Amino acid sequence: MKTHPSHVSQIAKLNRAIGQLEAVRRMIEEQKYCVDIMTQLRAARSAIKSVELGVLETHMHTCLSNACNAEPEQRNTHINEIMTLLKKYE
Repeated sequence: MKTHPSHVSQIAKLNRAIGQLEAVRRMIEEQKYCVDIMTQLRAARSAIKSVELGVLETHMHTCLSNACNAEPEQRNTHINEIMTLLKKYE
């Protein structure tokens, strides 16, 4: 059975992003100023990006690192996964 690394350390950051998105919803419902809404959206995006980078870093330190010691086919599979993921950000 495959085990995956824990990302529990990201929960606080994720909760912050959730709180920021809930604040955006309230701001929209209360018809707050557009620039204030955009500022809050930018903060939520930043919080999500922080979680994303944390998960990626853990993946690279554990899963990818383990794959480097594996058979070439498994190693190439992991590298291709990362490349596909990164290409989606263009």
